Amino acid sequence: MAGNSQRRNRRTSNKKGATAGSGGQRRKGLEGRGPTPKAEDRKKHKANRISNAMARQAAKRRPAPRRGGPKGTSEMVVGRNPVFEALRDGVPAVTLYVQQFIDNDERVREALQLAAERGNINLMEAPRPELDRLTGGLNHQGMVLQVPPYEYSLPNELTASAYDNGEDPLIVALDGITDPRNLGAIIRSVSAFGGHGVVVPERRAASMTAGAWKSSAGTAARTPVSRVTNLTRAIQDYKKEGLTIVGLAAEGTHEVHELEQLGGPVVIVIGSEDKGIGRLVGENCDYLVRIPMPGGAESLNAGVAAGVVLYEAARRRATRGRA
Repeated sequence: MAGNSQRRNRRTSNKKGATAGSGGQRRKGLEGRGPTPKAEDRKKHKANRISNAMARQAAKRRPAPRRGGPKGTSEMVVGRNPVFEALRDGVPAVTLYVQQFIDNDERVREALQLAAERGNINLMEAPRPELDRLTGGLNHQGMVLQVPPYEYSLPNELTASAYDNGEDPLIVALDGITDPRNLGAIIRSVSAFGGHGVVVPERRAASMTAGAWKSSAGTAARTPVSRVTNLTRAIQDYKKEGLTIVGLAAEGTHEVHELEQLGGPVVIVIGSEDKGIGRLVGENCDYLVRIPMPGGAESLNAGVAAGVVLYEAARRRATRGRA
């Protein structure tokens, strides 16, 4: 009968509510959601946008990582002769990997003896597949030497070391020198003539590899090398410290033996044999000098040229010291 409220499950109100068999949804709906998040933690909230913006600004103001001083990358010297020569020439090493069941010839025995004599090189025996993986499939001949990353100095550490010894800084800056053997030879000349260090740019330049160590004939262990992101800026900073910047160029207005400033605090800038020093670097030099070559040669190797200029600088310093 219409309007009969006695019928089972008949709704008697327009209000919505839980029905029988709801699975406890009403009870879950009554449960709390925990404390309300802070305004800055809620997405789309104004306080959250402000907080994120402040964090980005703080990241921009954060000091840049130390440049010039960071380590380089680890290097692998592969092959029996290269490994032996690196150990013989004093190239620093961390680990010598030797292939399992390798033919124990004379070169292997000599390399193992040199590594043992140093006392600070780990000797590791490894299967051939592992050595193939370490070297990227190069012909390692069963011997791999791991060279540790080189620790570069900061530019101002070179001048500070000179002043601490009561000496005027004598520094060589390299522009466009890409051959590690040239870098090693220049380091050797800097050491021989009493220089205080070498500065190289990070890009398009040789770095302190095993080849540079070998060419330096061990002098890299006592002659610091600084690596900078911008060579022009490093030269400008040296000028602010009072150092004279002397660039070596074929079009130089002075001959090297004429420049008295080589006897004082100086940075000698040397470029590659084919291109010389760059335009911006040259514009920041106080003097451009040339090496007279009566024999008619058009240019000198960068390592040889560095030795000539460094000899003249050392000669002037020695003369001034006797005066």
